[in-house]
Amino acid sequence: MEVVIITGLSGAGKTKASDWFEDKGYYCIDNMPPALIKNFIELAMTGKRKIDKAAFVVDIRGGEFFGDLKEMLVSLEDDINIDFKIVFIEASDEALIRRFNEARRSHPLSASSTTREAIQEERDKLSELRSHANFVIDTSTLKVAELNSELDKLFSSKTKDDSFVLNFMSFGYKHGMPTEADWVLDVRFIPNPYYVASLKKLTGNNKKVAQYVMKQDITKEFVNRVQEIIRRLVPCYVKEGKYSLTIAFGCTGGQHRSVTLANAFYKMFSDEGWRVTLEHREL
Repeated sequence: MEVVIITGLSGAGKTKASDWFEDKGYYCIDNMPPALIKNFIELAMTGKRKIDKAAFVVDIRGGEFFGDLKEMLVSLEDDINIDFKIVFIEASDEALIRRFNEARRSHPLSASSTTREAIQEERDKLSELRSHANFVIDTSTLKVAELNSELDKLFSSKTKDDSFVLNFMSFGYKHGMPTEADWVLDVRFIPNPYYVASLKKLTGNNKKVAQYVMKQDITKEFVNRVQEIIRRLVPCYVKEGKYSLTIAFGCTGGQHRSVTLANAFYKMFSDEGWRVTLEHREL
């Protein structure tokens, strides 16, 4: 029997993930006490209606029942009849606070409004569980369709290495730094198409702008060096338990150079079979 435990931070998207599993034919149960999961599985495997795959949403809403989770996980791992996976859903503090404010709901660990302290407390309580997860998905910048796409990819591939994702994005410095970025690469050293009259009103998605940016010798050297660094360091991130890397290219307005570079790296690694995403923040 295939069993998936969906867990993670409140507001990160566990319910949306559960919806995906339900659409794929999994028997889904939200907020079930961990101690009862094993009983349900035994019933599902021996009952009249045989269930061959199930997904359970488990999080701190279970209160005192959440303490039973570790014992339950050990029993599932030891059961040779169960193909067991943990999916951990998380997001940045900024994204979680924004979502709770938009929904006008408070955090489960906060008596009033959602605070960074409540989120950090939840992160601390879930840290051990996160370390045992087979897949970790950061939904800070993901739409529902993109989350679904991530789950499609993850569950057609069963290894941690294959689950690593490169997130490329472009932004403009005059609009502020992207807080979700792991690497911020300043590409304002590249000649600016903005000062070419025929290119000024276009963006890096335009072929002429892309050609102008990519033909520069310094751009070619930059691309080659960054490409090599990414390839050398991703295995190190995987070894340390990191499941994604967000690389943000920044130029002045986020229209020309940064867009071109983000597109170039997205295509480069996509063509090689990497799992990649692309976002142009200012477009």
